[in-house]
Amino acid sequence: MSPTDASTDAVSASTDVGTGACPDAGEDSAAQGIGRGTDNEDTLNLRLPDELVVLFEEERSGTDASTADAATRHGHGQRSWSDSTAPRASRTPGGDDLLDGIADWGPIVTPAGVFHLVPVRVERDLALICRWMNDPAVAAFWELAGQQHVTEDHLRPQLVGDGRSFPCLGVLDGFPMSYWEIYRADLDPLARHYPVRPHDTGIHLLIGAVTDRGRGLGSTLLRAVADLVLDRRPACARVIAEPDLRNIPSVTAFLSAGFRFSAEVDLPAKRAALMVRERSLRDLL
Repeated sequence: MSPTDASTDAVSASTDVGTGACPDAGEDSAAQGIGRGTDNEDTLNLRLPDELVVLFEEERSGTDASTADAATRHGHGQRSWSDSTAPRASRTPGGDDLLDGIADWGPIVTPAGVFHLVPVRVERDLALICRWMNDPAVAAFWELAGQQHVTEDHLRPQLVGDGRSFPCLGVLDGFPMSYWEIYRADLDPLARHYPVRPHDTGIHLLIGAVTDRGRGLGSTLLRAVADLVLDRRPACARVIAEPDLRNIPSVTAFLSAGFRFSAEVDLPAKRAALMVRERSLRDLL
């Protein structure tokens, strides 16, 4: 099934349950600790591989100031998450040419803070993404709840494929808080179900923490990422999304982000709202 765009903005009654725990979360040992400065604080203590420690130490002097500032804004004293992998090393074997080098797009300034699409690394990110997938509000639409291998089986084909779909963590002010898939809609099975145009680019999104939902953050980031796609992909004239019609918060978030509702689309696993953000209308919506 093609994943949906669950939990992008508002919170339905089912989200009161909170973020579900991934059954295998304690087995991951590939990255640094992850902290969020909220009352529902999630902390994941992970460890970088030894071969990356030297690189991390070399870069620390240039990143400590911005990291500390982000931690202060989140009211948390520990150092925030950071990506110590060179961008090009995170690309797919095909070089990510189909999506114009997402790994090199870099951070952008948004009304919510500095945001960065960071390519997923399974050894570092699997436990966190799995935990998000086990949130009942997310699982209802993504249908990827379960053990870590369920999430890994979803990520691996994208990471070793030809680059037509690229999974990323959304890192806001130094903290991973969302999961994104940027994909070539014109090369996706979705293209059989709507009047596709060359280089149409699709977005899937989930917001990880319940505390980040229901306050307009999803709309803000969707607008920013859609504009980023249009800026970095000159051949792309439209950004596409296909949230489940039942996911009213998601559809609302896309509308607030400057997407327009184009049509209802019957996909194999859902009836979707085809949402479109056009380059020609980006300054009007």
